[in-house]
Amino acid sequence: MLSIQGLNQFYGGSHTLWDLDLDVPPGACTCVLGRNGVGKTTLMKVIMGEVAVHSGQIRFDSEVALERQRLEARSRLGIGYVPQGRQIFPLLTVEENLRTGLAARRDRVRQVPDRIYELFPVLKEMRHRRGGDLSGGQQQQLAIGRALVLEPRLLILDEPGEGIQPNIVTQIGEVIRQLMIEDRLTVLLVEQKLPFARRYADHFAILDRGRRVACGDIAALDDDVVKQYLTV
Repeated sequence: MLSIQGLNQFYGGSHTLWDLDLDVPPGACTCVLGRNGVGKTTLMKVIMGEVAVHSGQIRFDSEVALERQRLEARSRLGIGYVPQGRQIFPLLTVEENLRTGLAARRDRVRQVPDRIYELFPVLKEMRHRRGGDLSGGQQQQLAIGRALVLEPRLLILDEPGEGIQPNIVTQIGEVIRQLMIEDRLTVLLVEQKLPFARRYADHFAILDRGRRVACGDIAALDDDVVKQYLTV
């Protein structure tokens, strides 16, 4: 689904991603892990076109050279993105927030799909409330719902459990798994919570100082790997 090869990226004179390789297989959840400041969010921004690639290749669906696509074109290719911090529109209602995702669809659908409200019933209950009035967990559900409105084939989530209550984190994990099973959705996830990663991810990759230092099936994420690369 997504293949990254030899990716390098710079912020000014700082080399932030080093010859990075990453494969995200279709229909599975791949989790990117690492301590703070190792380049996880930068990698997501590079994939989405918010940060420029210095060198390397990003292939989507084996053929599309994603690094050559304009930022707005990536959503239309079928990539949904939930950034760190959610970035909803606080003065728009829940429904208006969801409708902003419709602009990235290729078809002419102009109504929020019922599927979104089925996955997140609280959004239907609060669809006329302003986004800024929701709790952190509800805002995260709204941000994910907005990304799902375009019916993506690849969903990128940057720390979806950050700062929200555990029961909502579990609900989000179950929705992710449901979409993977029922819709064959592919998920690329950045997460700090090891229990969440181990429960919902199929594969993992660990970054350290902008380099991929470990990867494999989630079963290989044992205590030795965690101690070496993730323990603070």
